[in-house]
Order: sequence, then C-alpha cells, then structure tokens
Amino acid sequence: MKKLNFLSFLVVALALLVAGPVARAAEDLGAVKARISQRLAHLDSLKAKGAVGENNRGLVEVKGGGGDAAEVVAAENSDREAVYAALGRQTGATAAQVGHARAKQIAAASAAGVWLQHEDGSWNKK
Repeated sequence: MKKLNFLSFLVVALALLVAGPVARAAEDLGAVKARISQRLAHLDSLKAKGAVGENNRGLVEVKGGGGDAAEVVAAENSDREAVYAALGRQTGATAAQVGHARAKQIAAASAAGVWLQHEDGSWNKK
C-alpha cells in the first residue's frame, strides 16, 4: 500500500512539474500578445512618422528616432521574440526562421511609407 501511495504521489508530482511550466508559458504568451495589441496603435504611429521600421528578421528598428521610439522598439522586440520562440517550439522551426517568415508577412501588410528592410539589408519606404 505504501508503495502504491508513493507511486501515485510520484505520478502527480511529475504531472505538476510538466503542467506547471506549460500553463505558465500559455499564460505568459497571452500576456505578451496583450502587450503587443496594446502597443499596436502607438507603434503604427511611429512607423507612419518614419521613426521606426520593420527589419528582415521580423523585428522593429529605430530609424528616425525621437521620443519614446527606442523604448517602444525594445518592448516590442522582446515580446515578438517570445512569440517567435513559442511558435518555433510548436512548429519545430527556429525562432529566427519564424521571425524571417513573419517579416515577409509584415512587409506585405505594411502601409505605404513604412520603412522596410530587404533581404540584402537595404532599407526603403514601401
């Protein structure tokens, strides 16, 4: 009986160890997505002003700068990197591969006048 109780305890403990990080990761990813959503209008405004642009890795870069552009870029990139890493784990790709693919989607959907970085590293406005 003691052996059965210990085995049951061990199974429950292992399940909690595995489920705990998964639940926290899902919760954290939800928080990341919420922050990205909350930041979107401000980021779009910075893009429209030419203060920031979208690079070829799926991240944002300061172009003209000014104001809080550097802070917004740092926060956005941190959150995007977390999302890319999570998507990479789900798909078997690297975060860099996910970011590169996302950069193409972002470029295609970007408004006219937004700074975009090409594959060769050069920049132009859409």
